[in-house]
Amino acid sequence: MKKTLMIALALGLLTGLSANAKGRNATAQQSQNSMSDDKTPPSYDMKAQALVDLQGMQKKYTELAESIPADKYAWRPEAGTRSVSELFLHVAGANYGIPTMMTGTAPAPGYQREGFEKSTTDKAKIIDQLNQSFAYAMAAVQKMSNADFAKPEKKLGPDANDGDVVYILVTHNHEHLGQSIAYARVNGITPPWTEEAQKKQAKPAAD
Repeated sequence: MKKTLMIALALGLLTGLSANAKGRNATAQQSQNSMSDDKTPPSYDMKAQALVDLQGMQKKYTELAESIPADKYAWRPEAGTRSVSELFLHVAGANYGIPTMMTGTAPAPGYQREGFEKSTTDKAKIIDQLNQSFAYAMAAVQKMSNADFAKPEKKLGPDANDGDVVYILVTHNHEHLGQSIAYARVNGITPPWTEEAQKKQAKPAAD
């Protein structure tokens, strides 16, 4: 009797698991079908948003670079890490280099990757490179059509496309902006946009 009951319970459990699995598969299939049937145009314009992001980051990078004293450009957190000058030039170098991952994008005139990060510690020259690199990167994005964002880049991976390259460009800048802010704050420098916001908050309301 006990053996018969155990067998019945086991069969019931297996039946229930099978039914759940079928239910999950059906739900997943319905979701996939729903996505493929969705003809709603996307509300997110990657080209426009990428340009807005890059413009905002150019402003923050150059303001931060201006606020750091020239004698701090050789400072680095510890041996083996980038100095302030090397960090800013790394950002500029990536802005020159990443867009060329897209087939047909011409390299920036005069840019040489080899040794670029250590090419100068001159504050004015570094700020100029930041501005030139952002101008180059934004021009590369600006000339893209919406269709170009889906253009395959098989050399980067079987499913890679030019939209992925733009995504890398934007996220790389965001990553190192955070690092640049940390470098500045360790040296007692408040980011200019934060300082401006703090002054506005501290300003008494007009009568």
